[in-house]
Amino acid sequence: MSNQQLLQEFVEYVKRLKGDEKGEAQLFCDRLFRAFGHGGIIEANGVLEARIKFNTTGRTKFADCLWSPPGADGVLIEMKKRAEKNLSAHFPQARDYWIEMNPETVIGTAAQKPTYVILCNFDRFLIYKQLSLVDDIAISELIDRASAFNFLLKEGREPVFHRNVEEISQEAAKVVGKIFRHLIVERKEKPARAQRFLLQSVLALFSEDFGLLPQAIFTELIRDCQRGQSTYDLFGGLFRQMASKDAARGGRFKQVRYFNGGLFDAVEPLELDADSLSLLSKAAKFNWKHVNPAIFGTLFESTMNVKERHQFGAHFTSEADILKIVNPTIIRPWKEKLNKADTLQKLSALREELGNFKVLDPACGCGNFLYVAYRALKEIEMQIIEKIVADYSRRSSKSIQLGMSQVSAKQFHGIDRLPVAVEVAKMTMMIGKELAADEWNKRISPLMHLVDEGLPLDRLEDNIICDDALFCDWPSFDAVIGNPPYQAKNKMQLEMDRAEIERVRTRYADVPGRADYCVYWFRRAHEEMKAGQRAGLVGTNTIRQNYSREGGLDYIVSNGGTITEAVSTQVWSGDAAVHVSIVNWVKGEEPGKKKLIFQRGDAKESSFEYYEVEQINSALSLAADLTSAKPLRANVESKACFQGQTHGHAGFLLKREEAEQLIASDNKYREVLFPFLTADEMIGSFGSLPKRYVIDFRKHDIFSAQEYTEVFNRIRKIVLTERQEKAKDEERKNEMVLAKNPKARVNRHHANFFRQWWKLSYSREELMNIIEKLPRYCVCGQVTKRPIFEFVSSSINPNAALIVFPLADDYSFGILQSVVHWEWFTARCSTLTERFRYTSNSVFDSFPWPQKASAKQIKAVAERAVALRSARRSVMQEHKMSLRDLYRVMEETADNPVSEAQDKLDAAVFSAYGMKKNADVLSSLLALNLDLAELEAEGKTIIGPGLPLTIKNPAAFITDDCVAMPD
Repeated sequence: MSNQQLLQEFVEYVKRLKGDEKGEAQLFCDRLFRAFGHGGIIEANGVLEARIKFNTTGRTKFADCLWSPPGADGVLIEMKKRAEKNLSAHFPQARDYWIEMNPETVIGTAAQKPTYVILCNFDRFLIYKQLSLVDDIAISELIDRASAFNFLLKEGREPVFHRNVEEISQEAAKVVGKIFRHLIVERKEKPARAQRFLLQSVLALFSEDFGLLPQAIFTELIRDCQRGQSTYDLFGGLFRQMASKDAARGGRFKQVRYFNGGLFDAVEPLELDADSLSLLSKAAKFNWKHVNPAIFGTLFESTMNVKERHQFGAHFTSEADILKIVNPTIIRPWKEKLNKADTLQKLSALREELGNFKVLDPACGCGNFLYVAYRALKEIEMQIIEKIVADYSRRSSKSIQLGMSQVSAKQFHGIDRLPVAVEVAKMTMMIGKELAADEWNKRISPLMHLVDEGLPLDRLEDNIICDDALFCDWPSFDAVIGNPPYQAKNKMQLEMDRAEIERVRTRYADVPGRADYCVYWFRRAHEEMKAGQRAGLVGTNTIRQNYSREGGLDYIVSNGGTITEAVSTQVWSGDAAVHVSIVNWVKGEEPGKKKLIFQRGDAKESSFEYYEVEQINSALSLAADLTSAKPLRANVESKACFQGQTHGHAGFLLKREEAEQLIASDNKYREVLFPFLTADEMIGSFGSLPKRYVIDFRKHDIFSAQEYTEVFNRIRKIVLTERQEKAKDEERKNEMVLAKNPKARVNRHHANFFRQWWKLSYSREELMNIIEKLPRYCVCGQVTKRPIFEFVSSSINPNAALIVFPLADDYSFGILQSVVHWEWFTARCSTLTERFRYTSNSVFDSFPWPQKASAKQIKAVAERAVALRSARRSVMQEHKMSLRDLYRVMEETADNPVSEAQDKLDAAVFSAYGMKKNADVLSSLLALNLDLAELEAEGKTIIGPGLPLTIKNPAAFITDDCVAMPD
């Protein structure tokens, strides 16, 4: 039977059903899967009446149908009776199922969270992708629109949607952005005036489609202007009437109601040209009911200049990701209260409490988080009313004085530094009120016979303000949510005004200066919170590491905060190419299990893993909490861990061929020209050889350096002028900072570089003096995804992208290359996206080396380290592979000679530590670290990095294999 015949048979079958949710939902779902080529829902490995345990209540609820095939998108189907006309009103139920779903909460199946959700009443399908509506299809259209259900096919093809809310929202925002750019570039309008006009136009477009303006009035105005009438007159007249409390007595705007809202306080209409009108006409053709304000922040992106967006770290968020904050911080606690309210008095009091609940976003941007929170509170209020009406409708009307909605946009506050962001946020909340009124009239008005007119809009000038949240007074609140700016410490220095950086660091002196910018929002939020209040913020994923963790999450958990739910790391949904951490916490105790979530992989579509834990530590990790680990003096003073050389200017680098020609022409150049190895070359190229040489004058003053004429003249020509200019620019900026604050800390990096302009920025003299006395040294990439260590000849200079361990023996290599060291490294390090960054202060300085290893155990580690490198070389030479390629293949299967050699090395290292095979590595290392720190505090000596002094013949542990230049 053809696909079309299967679908036709299904449509005919559904016509014969009564549309009973209880009795026919399972039959419907089973036949639906048959229509798309499966033997049925069970044969497709789907589940009917999928049991989902809700963490909020401990109760188990039942989803009608769940299909979650491995590696495919999957779908959750929730059925309603045929008589249910307001199908979208049941979306919160399906959304809650989707939010609560994970492999631990779906009972009886290892289901992953599905990509799609379907609401169906036997006659109509509402299809959601990641909680965003993408299509609305009648059963009668199914045959013609079958491609929208391609995700149900066995082969899982890409679906074709006609009502993709996200795509429509993005397209609408792009059109508005084009109008803005045309107005300021071609028409030379002032940006602020153009922005206000477009925000007024966007609100009018929404209002027209939601029936708050006379039918098609704005569209007709556009058409009339295209026929020659004045946009200045017509749009100006409409906007002024929307701002007027007095109704027009006659004329075109007689039916226009009072909007208020502050957006129309200043009406400065524009005289548009034909191109602007054409674009505005295109914008009016969208059905603005299908534009989602929660993601309409792309309008914000379109109307910002690139410099501002980058400087303040602005970024945009999917609604599904916003709910990772709003759900645990706002929705779930209120749902728990609603579930416990079992009397009319309690429900009424709960509704009154809801109407006084205040939410703050101190980095509100275009208001996406506030909008989602506002709609969530509206939804909870409607559920309270529906529960009152359902359970107490027999009481007299005098007993149930419900009245109109008590949840108002005035309960929501936002702060942002960008004026345009503030204006967009206000508009977003105004649109939110229009949408909420529409939903109220569909669900609540039939129960109470009270219509929400939606107008006038709330004035939000005092709610959403343009200010610096790190310094201004915060309004009172009950919950803090938001997505603070993304700026790492280094980018703060590059992109922000130094006086501003100094101001922040002075105000928050307890936050380490090397912490990321977003950390200050976490710190300020917790300082402002009262007992029992909640917060949920997004941060760079470094907030769980090192200085950022110390300044933020360490402070929170050490000062009465309890992390209730967190995403340890995930790829961000918006345009910003970053990994983030999401943290929800309460000031006080929180009983019950906490939820810790991890995304596995680098893609936005990568799957998530969910864990229920008793406590979430400030590292947002499942492993032992290593935040208490101490630096060990034996390590700190060992001079066994450095960063490689930072050249600082491309003028110091020569291609390998050019350098070797110079050396061939005069052997003296061998004294200042050295092969320069990077991490990418070490890991990513066959043979791991450097492609460039570095000019290193570290042993020479300005006079002796000139004896190397060819390379010195090159440096003087290419480097000198630029370093001089940067030093002057640095001095000018420092003078400005010191003029404002004479005690401010200022940078003098470029002054130092200019003072010795012929030398590398950081030549690492101490390191280089050590390794030139060794035959080889050990390295790993400073930023890496895989545990790859290697020996390098001391005739090669290490680049700053390498972490250098000036240890030449195979025992030390074995310890560093072991899973024991790797686990400590990944647990203690910082990260860059999904790659781990080796840092001496957090990783190496606290890493405890074996204290009681016998000579036999030390020898075993060394021998197996040699065997591992030998196995690696053998495979790489046979298959012409790089180390990176080798380890990628090893990740696919453990059945290979290199992995076997690594396992043997790990076993030897476990033995040297006295650990059992199945020991908890991190807990064992932490206990050892704390014991050693205590011994050092008592003045006792411990064994640090390298071969123990008990080894009588260290040379026996130094073989000759390493990365070396060919003779």
